[in-house]
Amino acid sequence: MRHTLNKTIVLVGMMGAGKTAVGRALAAKIGAPFLDSDAEIVQAANMSIPEIFSRDGEPFFRARETEVIRRLLNADEKSILSTGGGAFLAEENRSLISDLGVSVFLEADLDLLWSRVGHKDTRPLLRTPNPRATLAEIFEVRAPVYARADIKVTAQPEYSIAQMADKVLAALHQRQDVMESQDD
Repeated sequence: MRHTLNKTIVLVGMMGAGKTAVGRALAAKIGAPFLDSDAEIVQAANMSIPEIFSRDGEPFFRARETEVIRRLLNADEKSILSTGGGAFLAEENRSLISDLGVSVFLEADLDLLWSRVGHKDTRPLLRTPNPRATLAEIFEVRAPVYARADIKVTAQPEYSIAQMADKVLAALHQRQDVMESQDD
């Protein structure tokens, strides 16, 4: 079955929720381009996100993030867009996503998130004396904002990436405005 996107599908959620992995799988499944706002920022800046945070600070990074999200949402070709964990927190980004796309919250509980990000040192916000406590604090602040997304799909530890992509696709089919499906 082929799918034609009418809107860009924007994956939002905490670090470790699977936005990139599930986004890639979903894009492959429906034959749409996959884009990652963090990767676009890294490419444009020619620096890693930790380097940008260190050199220019989080406010600078967030401003670039909004510019990239606006550009990607305004592209003629609709896509699957994975955003950084903090992107959906900004009112401007939520408005852009609401006006030009559809947001999908990949919800995961704290234990699942920690199992995925606790052993990595690539998360600038977790470079603290107690990274799990920091993750919990971030989770408490962000979860209510992510809950404003158009669609919510809850991850389970036993779900594979492909299964989670299937869950997202099923949720998207509940919305008539997002995509059209044609039999091959």
